Amino acid sequence: MVYRTIIEPFRIKSVEPLRFSTRSDRERALASAGWNLFGLQAEDVLIDLLTDSGTGAMSSEQWAAVMRGDESYAGSASFERFEATVRDLTGYAYVIPTHQGRAAERILFSETVRTGDVVPNNTHFDTTRANVEYQQAEARDLPCREAADLDSEAPFKGDLDVEALQRTLDEVGREHVPLVMVTITNNSGGGQPVSLANLRAVRAVCDEHEVPLFLDAARFAENAWFIVDREPGQHDRSPRAVAEELFRLADGCTLSLKKDGLGNIGGLLAMNDPDLAERCRNLLILTEGFPTYGGLAGRDLDALAQGLIEVTDPAYLRYRIRTAAYLAERAQEAGVPTVRPAGGHAVYLDAKRLLPHIPPHEYPAQALACELYLEGGVRGVEIGTLMFGRAGVDGHDSPAPHELVRLALPRRVYTQSHVDYVGEVIAGVRARADALRGYRIVEQPRWLRHFTARLEPLSATT
Repeated sequence: MVYRTIIEPFRIKSVEPLRFSTRSDRERALASAGWNLFGLQAEDVLIDLLTDSGTGAMSSEQWAAVMRGDESYAGSASFERFEATVRDLTGYAYVIPTHQGRAAERILFSETVRTGDVVPNNTHFDTTRANVEYQQAEARDLPCREAADLDSEAPFKGDLDVEALQRTLDEVGREHVPLVMVTITNNSGGGQPVSLANLRAVRAVCDEHEVPLFLDAARFAENAWFIVDREPGQHDRSPRAVAEELFRLADGCTLSLKKDGLGNIGGLLAMNDPDLAERCRNLLILTEGFPTYGGLAGRDLDALAQGLIEVTDPAYLRYRIRTAAYLAERAQEAGVPTVRPAGGHAVYLDAKRLLPHIPPHEYPAQALACELYLEGGVRGVEIGTLMFGRAGVDGHDSPAPHELVRLALPRRVYTQSHVDYVGEVIAGVRARADALRGYRIVEQPRWLRHFTARLEPLSATT
């Protein structure tokens, strides 16, 4: 018999209390934060779905690994265990730990990307794009055609458009494309997976033009699960075996271990090129630390090594992917459109269709994200024109392709009842969607403005 109830594949050994608040409490907190959800104090949030990065719960085996941590400055046993685990999983010869994924991106792009270069990707995420553009280069997104249709149930909408990649390399020239990157899963595209067939095709194009291929592999295990579940010919394989093949199709990777490393901190840069590895290690020493700790404590390295083993467990991945699908179903039942099919780590609500009366330059996705918090203390994040818009000549931002609110699910943190509650909050906001108003920016930085910008709501007469 098949049971429909989603059962968490773990038991809870430690709990943390939640603080309940009123709507007026939340209005004061959000106003104080400049109507930016990143500015809220954690204690003012009931269900925190801002990100799945570093917000997960570690297992008993990971906590045991913490106690084993070797805090030697150089050559620690913890690094040896970490390096061996990463090499076994990825096959890469050179493993460079960093304190998180964007540090790996900064080091890689600093050593490979020059002014005027073009870095193709299926879709760059915010920090990846910023680190490319900081080098005065172009971060060029080449998503597959299916990605544009948010309602499509195409199984691999994270795929890179191989024909567009070929045209880019022919147009720009090998000398101005230092590397090609593929993000698995495609976060900005709705958490959609990349197929094994697509990555093989990208590899073939890169080989033809002698261009290195790197993965942004923050959610490699979730991507591997989707391949096993959806791709013809892959159903009898384990997620671990598929993950190993994904890594071996590329020349290297950046990896935020705060996602599928099941850690609260950490990242890595890994590759097969010895000369590039040497340059990256030298830069690492300047800003992160010695190459055998890279800004991390030894106990972190040990916990992350254990996390990289646990994350490909089929029982864990089945539960995680099904939880996201379940929340997406609750949103759709409430009349809130989402990116289909559901991604692995998050549910993406489509604010453009839910709030057609709010134009992009008034940030409809930010309006929806704020209202979810005001309604029930649920914190998500805007992935739309606030995050990706560019200033236009008319004073308005050029709109992002989509106006989404991402509800990212921390790993092994919330239970089924928490997810059901979030579904009720979504339904409550849907009932008053026509009354929502947009926002305007009153203060913003040059880079990654969505983290620290301050906004204010627009009145009905603005």
